[in-house]
Amino acid sequence: MYQKLILVLSLLVAVTGICQAQDADLLLLKNYRPQSIFKIPVTKIIKAKFPVIDMHSHPYAQTDEQLAQWVKTMDEVGIEKSVILSYATGAKFDSIQAKYAKYGKRFEVWCGFDFTGKDEADWSEKAVKELERCYKAGARGVGELGDKGLGEFYSRPTPGYIHIDDPRMKPLLQKCAELKMPVNIHVAEPYWMYEPMDSTNDGLMNAYKWRIDQSKKGLLGHAALIKTLENAVKANPKTTFIACHFANSEYNLDILGALLDKYTNLYADISARYGETTSIPRYMNAFYKKYQNRLLYGTDMGMAPAMYRTTFRILETLDEHFYEFELFNYHWPCNGFGLDNTTLQKIYRSNALKILIH
Repeated sequence: MYQKLILVLSLLVAVTGICQAQDADLLLLKNYRPQSIFKIPVTKIIKAKFPVIDMHSHPYAQTDEQLAQWVKTMDEVGIEKSVILSYATGAKFDSIQAKYAKYGKRFEVWCGFDFTGKDEADWSEKAVKELERCYKAGARGVGELGDKGLGEFYSRPTPGYIHIDDPRMKPLLQKCAELKMPVNIHVAEPYWMYEPMDSTNDGLMNAYKWRIDQSKKGLLGHAALIKTLENAVKANPKTTFIACHFANSEYNLDILGALLDKYTNLYADISARYGETTSIPRYMNAFYKKYQNRLLYGTDMGMAPAMYRTTFRILETLDEHFYEFELFNYHWPCNGFGLDNTTLQKIYRSNALKILIH
């Protein structure tokens, strides 16, 4: 009986990796879950210090009950409004708009671009008409457009696979300027996703899953994608652009800073890049302060109360060395930026009000 018990336990260990997790030579990176031993101050934030406009969310709520709970959560944590980046046009946009419109100003739904028939001669004209229709139906911005190297692919129902600086996009971007509809665009991915997937990659835990296959024909690299963004921003000075996720340049924010210095029609949202930046708190504090008039709060990480509170803790406090594996999936510890009140108020709300249609 004893031998059988040992055999069962051995099999359990082999399947679960329990024993392996105790041996550093056998520990898998995906199982690495350090716990801080430091006895240092911990700040519990229940509600944001100032009212917040979340400029980067998505239609997460699938039922009326989930949507009602989301609004309750927004009240509890201090979110005044959430911008819903739907990607969508046509009937899909209409259904999302109808659902979220029930809560009035608490939500604002943005549409996508309709790329159906993009290779036809009159595509741009048709796409502009659909954009105008979406605007009349309630859309007040466009996004999230997404280009990870092969062109816009987020849009529903039809991916575009053309880049934001393609000449065919010009009529759409000009119409956005006319309608005062900001354009939220995702270019590239965090730089770890382009680096070798080996022991030198300090973002490997997340990078491996989201790695970029650079062997694909026609794929633009990181720098080339940033250039497509700059080309569009420069060529359309009356159109407001939002480079989401720090333009995925958090590894070298001088890249984004240079664009913000050059183009007054460009903003950046900070969504879903808390984990990527929280290991460099002093640098980030300085960056936020320098560009406090051009950065926008966003989440892009669901609708759970703990998610919002973690972002507030990072932005508002000077807490050090805490882990958030479930949210960020990186192995490094988080640190707060300790932003001053003036900067916080601008990022949380004031900058958003400058570009939202009233």
